[in-house]
Amino acid sequence: MNSKLWWYAARADGLVAWGLLAASLLWGLALSTGLGRGRPRSAWLLDLHRFLGGAGLVFTVLHVVSILVDTYVHFGLVEVLVPLTGDWHPVAVAWGIAAMYLLVAVEVTSLVRAHLSKRLWRLTHYASFPLFALATTHALSAGTDRATPLMRWGVIGITAVVAGLTIRWLSEAQDPEPALVPAGGRR
Repeated sequence: MNSKLWWYAARADGLVAWGLLAASLLWGLALSTGLGRGRPRSAWLLDLHRFLGGAGLVFTVLHVVSILVDTYVHFGLVEVLVPLTGDWHPVAVAWGIAAMYLLVAVEVTSLVRAHLSKRLWRLTHYASFPLFALATTHALSAGTDRATPLMRWGVIGITAVVAGLTIRWLSEAQDPEPALVPAGGRR
């Protein structure tokens, strides 16, 4: 077996996790803005958003496990769970650890949403924005692929779309008209 297999797995898992989390955020923003206003929303559209977030968590766990198993940098459990405890790019890794905790909070509260107040769930779900910022900072400061043009331009492009949809979402938050239309097409 190739001695670099786990290092490649850690890199791939991290990139896939970031991509899935970005896709979940973009899909959530698209659903909560007026894109497609007036059209009925199918249940699968919200399910896709949930799936993307859950898959992002799975790939984040795979990323952390791959890093623990890899022998190149020698991360221990403390170094992947407690910010600033490792020797390898401690600040860059800390961004990822903070993002991981926000991701867990968003996903767990989404799973138990029926048992939470709408306000608590919504406030926790807003953590998706700093989660994206922290995960992006981690990818661009700790990731070994950070200097590749595809990575840099991909992150810039996706971040620009996130920023644009966030601005639209914030501007529509002032609008009393709801952005989502139930499946029956009536409000």
